[in-house]
Amino acid sequence: MTASSSLDGVLAPVLTPFGPDLSVDEARFIRLARTLMDQGLGLAPFGTTSEGNSLSVDEKIGLMDALAAAGLDMARMMPGTGCCALSDSVRLSAHAVTLGCGGVLMLPPFYYKNPSEDGLFAAFAETIERVGDARLRVFLYHFPQQSQVPITLSLIERLLKAYPGIVAGAKDSSGDFANMEAMCTHFPGFKVFAGTERLILSVMRAGGAGCISANANIHGAAMLDLVRRWQEPDAAKHQTALEGFRSVMEGLPLIAALKAVTARRTGEPEWRRVRPPLVQFPVEREEELMERLKGIGVLG
Repeated sequence: MTASSSLDGVLAPVLTPFGPDLSVDEARFIRLARTLMDQGLGLAPFGTTSEGNSLSVDEKIGLMDALAAAGLDMARMMPGTGCCALSDSVRLSAHAVTLGCGGVLMLPPFYYKNPSEDGLFAAFAETIERVGDARLRVFLYHFPQQSQVPITLSLIERLLKAYPGIVAGAKDSSGDFANMEAMCTHFPGFKVFAGTERLILSVMRAGGAGCISANANIHGAAMLDLVRRWQEPDAAKHQTALEGFRSVMEGLPLIAALKAVTARRTGEPEWRRVRPPLVQFPVEREEELMERLKGIGVLG
């Protein structure tokens, strides 16, 4: 199995737990990572849901090392390594390759808005060249609502021509199925992951590779079941159920809500902590959220 094919399916962007002083709680992070992988999920730490841009490079490297030391399958990992600083992206990506990660999920540099395509191409190309390792597999992170820096089809085409085999796929969190379908259609073999469980069935039918969704932290097994069974006659029924689940979570401060649910499910209140500028989910709203999730059969 190649590194990139080992990532097909559903990847969970692992929540990052914090201690009372907001330092990373490594032991709790590893426990959640192991629980998710035991469900058959891959991991995509240090993206949006992991509060990745609130973590330092050293903290991310420390957590990658901890995942490897815990004996987890690094070929099923796609850590987020895209930073505003070129040297940070290079350092994180090179370390992920050294540890045997199946790929890296790379945001474009996102501080400067409206960059030219030439500038974005140079940012990705320079990172790839400086890592200088044929084992590197780059998955582009298209999330224009958050980063304000879209990854266009023409940019993907340029990168694929320049770095075939290294530029391996994308996570599309835009919610725009037409864009995901276009990536699948125009770039055969390019692995497209939906950024929402709402589009799993559509993306799989278009030739996609799977899904990377924040909600996989609490409902990933159901997402993986649909990815595995998307060709079966009752797949649409499972997709509808996932859409009902997504409807419960939409409109909430998602990271804080997921941490609140995780705190309730594990009996570990420490999970509620988030790093500023995020704030904790209101405790008075937790019971309502838990009841709604129980009502659709997500929680026992």
